[in-house]
Amino acid sequence: MDNRILEEKKRIIYEFICDARYVPMKQKELAIVLQVPRERREELTWALEELLAEGKIALSKRGRYSKAEEKTVTGIFTSHAKGFGFVSVEDQEEDIFIGEQDTHDAFLGDTVQVAIKGHSGGGRSCEGVITKILAHSVTQVVGTFEKSKSYGFVIPDNQRITKDIFIPLEHTRGAVTGHKVVVELTDYGAGRKSPEGKVIEILGHSNDPGTDILSIVRAYDLPVEFPERVLNQAERVAKPVSEADMQGRTDLRDEVCVTIDGEDAKDLDDAVSLRREDENYILSVHIADVTNYVQENSALDREAFQRGTSVYLVDRVIPMLPHSLSNGICSLNAGEDRLALSCIMTIDPKGKIIDHTIAETVIRVTRRMTYTSVKRVLEDKDEAERREYEALVPMLEEMEELAALLRRKRRKRGSIDFDFPETKILLDETGAPVEIRPYERNTATKIIEDFMLAANETVAADYYWQAQPFVYRVHEKPDAKRLHKLILFLKNFGYSLHVGGDEVHPGEIQKLLDRLEGTPEEAMLSRLTLRAMQKAKYATDCTGHFGLAAEQYCHFTSPIRRYPDLQIHRIIKENLRGRLVSGRVEHYESILPEVAKHSSETERRADEAERETEKLKKVEYMEQHMGEVFEGVISGITQYGLYVELTNTVEGLVHVNALEDDYYEYVDEAYELRGQHTGNVYRLGQRVKIRVKGTDRLCRTIDFQLAMSSAE
Repeated sequence: MDNRILEEKKRIIYEFICDARYVPMKQKELAIVLQVPRERREELTWALEELLAEGKIALSKRGRYSKAEEKTVTGIFTSHAKGFGFVSVEDQEEDIFIGEQDTHDAFLGDTVQVAIKGHSGGGRSCEGVITKILAHSVTQVVGTFEKSKSYGFVIPDNQRITKDIFIPLEHTRGAVTGHKVVVELTDYGAGRKSPEGKVIEILGHSNDPGTDILSIVRAYDLPVEFPERVLNQAERVAKPVSEADMQGRTDLRDEVCVTIDGEDAKDLDDAVSLRREDENYILSVHIADVTNYVQENSALDREAFQRGTSVYLVDRVIPMLPHSLSNGICSLNAGEDRLALSCIMTIDPKGKIIDHTIAETVIRVTRRMTYTSVKRVLEDKDEAERREYEALVPMLEEMEELAALLRRKRRKRGSIDFDFPETKILLDETGAPVEIRPYERNTATKIIEDFMLAANETVAADYYWQAQPFVYRVHEKPDAKRLHKLILFLKNFGYSLHVGGDEVHPGEIQKLLDRLEGTPEEAMLSRLTLRAMQKAKYATDCTGHFGLAAEQYCHFTSPIRRYPDLQIHRIIKENLRGRLVSGRVEHYESILPEVAKHSSETERRADEAERETEKLKKVEYMEQHMGEVFEGVISGITQYGLYVELTNTVEGLVHVNALEDDYYEYVDEAYELRGQHTGNVYRLGQRVKIRVKGTDRLCRTIDFQLAMSSAE
C-alpha cells in the first residue's frame, strides 16, 4: 500500500478511536462502523498494527481497540542547534526524540515531563512531547555581548542554546560589543519571547589572549580559585615529613625508585621500583599518601569532592588540590622524604601476580625521570642518556621486560588496547597554537601504564574479596543494539566480529583491532568500535571492567588528581589500622554511592571541557593555514558530506555542496557518497587531499574542500 494512503487511513482510524463517544471495539466491528469493504479489510489490519506499534492505540485481552493511555516519563532535555532535542531518562538506554514543535519552550538542561508519542521511523525508536517543565538546571550562560541603542543581547557560545539572551540596558554592567560575558538568567522565555538575563561577569574581549579558554572554563562551571579557608588549611598541613609522621610505616627510603612522567608534570603522585628475587619480580608501586594531609570532612576534602578531578586544558591545569599540596608535600619529588601507600607485588616469570602487600610507607625517590629520557635509554639506546642514568639502566631494562610480560598476559585474557594518538597542542606566550601533532605512546608510557594497571587491579581484587565497602572502576558490556550496528558496519569493509547471542568477548574486539593494524581504515574503524562500547564509570558494586577483561578494577594510583583514588586510600588506611569496624563500614556504605555518582559526573564534565578547548585551538591553528593543502583520510561520511582527518589529528568537513563535479547521494548501508553521473565513490578510510576553506570559532568547526579528487 502507498505510504501516503496508509498514513491517511491511520489518521482517520485514530481520530475515530479518540472520539469521546467511542466505545472499544473489535476489528470486525470497526470495519462495519467505518464501512470498510470486505476486500479492503487487510488495509485496516495494516493501519491498526502500525498504530499499535507507534503506541497510539491499545489492544485489550478481549481483542478490543482503544486509545492508548498516555505514558509519561521524567528526564533531562538536551536541545539541538536545529530546534529539536532529546530527553535522557535515567536507566533508559535510548533517548526520546523531541520534535521542534514539541519542546514546550524547554531550555537546555531542564528537567521535563514527557508524554510518549510512540515509535517512529527514521532510525528513531521513541518520540515524545514535553508536557511540563519541572526544573531549570542551567542558570548561567557564557556568550558574546552585542550592544544596541537601548538594550543588549548575548549570543551563547553553546550552540545548543538556540535563542539569544536579551539584556536590559540597566543590566549590561558596562559591557561593550565583543565582550565575552557570563549572564545570569532571569527569564527562560516562551514562544517568541527571548530568554532574559543580566551580565554578572565580564571575562574580557573575545580577541584578548586567554579569554577563549576562560569562556569554556566558565561555561562548564569549572571551579578555578580555591576558597581562602581551603588555601589556609593547605598551607597549615603542608609541613615537611617528620619522625612522628613516619611512625608505624614501612621505611623504604633506601629502595631505589623513580618517577617517570611528562617533562612538564609537577604533580608526581606515583613512583615505581623493581628488583629480582630468584626468578620472580618484586614490583613496588608507591602512591602519594594524600589522605595524610586531606582529612575526611575537612575544608580541603569538601573542596576536592566538589571538584572531583583535576582538569587538564590546553593552556592550564585546574587542580583538584591547592598547589602547596599537589606540587608540594604530596608530590613525590626526588631526594625528599615522602609518605606513600605502596602496593608491592610478587610476579612470576609468566607475568602472574602470585603475592602482594599493601602498606603505609615512607619513600625517597632516587631520580625524577621523563618519558622522553626513558625512551632514549630503552628504545633509542642513546649513549649519552644511558651514561646519565647508568646506575638505573639495568632496572629500567627489567621494567621494560616485566611490562611486556604483564601486557602479554593481559592481552591473552582478552584486554582491549585502543592505541589512539593523543593530541599535543603547543601554544605561544599569547595562547595562540603554533603546532599540533599526535602525542604517541612509547616504551616509557607503556611501562607506567602497565604497572599502574597491575596495581589498580591488585588493590581492587584485594578489597573485593575482603567484602569491604569500596569504589570500583566499572565498564559494562557493549549494548546489543550498538554491537549489531557495528557488526553490519564492519561487514562493509570485509571484517567480522564473532559474537555469541548479544554478547562479545573483549578478546574478539582485540583480534579485530589487530587485523586493522596498519590498514588505511584502522583509525576510523577503531574509533567506531570504541564508540560502540559503554562509558567506564565509578560504582560501589564490582561488575567488572569489560575493556580490560578484568573481574575487579579500581582507580588507586592518582589521589592528587582524582577523588575516587583519594577516597579508597582513606578506606585502605582505616582497614590497615584495624579501624574499619561496623560503624565505619556503615558510614562508607552510606556515602560511597554519592561519591561514585558525583565522581563520574565531574569526570565527564572535565573530559568535555578538555575536548572543547582542543577543538577551539585546532580551529585557531587552521585559521593560520587558510588555502593550504593537506593530506588526510576520510574519517566519517554522512548525507551532508565527508569528514577528513589530517595526520596532525585535526578533522574538518567537506560539505556535499562543495563536491562540484557531480551530484552525490549518501548510501546509508554502505556508508558511501556516490556520484549519480560520474560513478565516483567516496569511502571511509580513503586518502584525499584537501584545501582549508573556512573556520568558525563559535561553532568550533573547520570546512575543507577537496584539492584533488581521489574518488574511485
